[in-house]
Amino acid sequence: MTSQPAQPYYLPLADEVEVFEAAFRQKLPVLLKGPTGCGKTRFVEYMAWRLLPESDARPQSLITVACNEDLTGSDLVGRYLVRGDETLWMDGPLTQAVRVGAMCYLDEIVEARKDTMVLIHPLTDHRRILPVDKLAVTLTAHPDFTLVVSYNPGYQSVLKDLKPSTRQRFVTLEFHYPPRDKEAEIIAHESGIPIDVAMDLAHLGERVRELKSGGLEEGVSARLLVYAGQLIRQGMKPHRACEATVVRALSDDRQTQAAIAELVSAIFA
Repeated sequence: MTSQPAQPYYLPLADEVEVFEAAFRQKLPVLLKGPTGCGKTRFVEYMAWRLLPESDARPQSLITVACNEDLTGSDLVGRYLVRGDETLWMDGPLTQAVRVGAMCYLDEIVEARKDTMVLIHPLTDHRRILPVDKLAVTLTAHPDFTLVVSYNPGYQSVLKDLKPSTRQRFVTLEFHYPPRDKEAEIIAHESGIPIDVAMDLAHLGERVRELKSGGLEEGVSARLLVYAGQLIRQGMKPHRACEATVVRALSDDRQTQAAIAELVSAIFA
């Protein structure tokens, strides 16, 4: 028998768990919107663990696809492969999830090619079907199959934004960076540092994100703050840990780096 993996750590910030569960029970697809590193992926991991226990029939509860501009419909659905003298069909990740009733998470969906959008449409309405043209079959999704997509509306260009006709096919959950006390709790749990140090790192995260209006492309992710905490736990000085994980990671611009370094010095004086 397949053993259930350990529970992923996730700290709810509002009613996102309840909304997702309701959508799952009604077999509705879910769209997650929010900035990089605000917890979207961890949330999906937690919900897959919570709602779809793994078994021999479903060896994977979550199948994740990191979308990019080279991702094609065949990458998602599957293709024929030649092995020796045989030609074998290989299911793609979307087809696998449809067959076994797993959760398929298409991360940064707007980065994928347009034909992938058309491909998922029949799975997002009452039909819940996946046409597999190369096999000349149409698959009906397993009752537990769940489609989840995500994107960062503040990062992609207008040309890569989701069309209203696509957005309106999903139940939408909007994510933001956690408030300071909640983010400190997350950092402390994930890195193992004391809560007072985690609070300082969460404070740094708040201040750095305020620089976005001044030209910084992306605010600092909770992930980078956890990395800083992990380095501090290993005995590294907070200034150096933050330089390696926050200052240098967020920008190559010297002025921006200097502005972030000043925040680090002020908070960890």
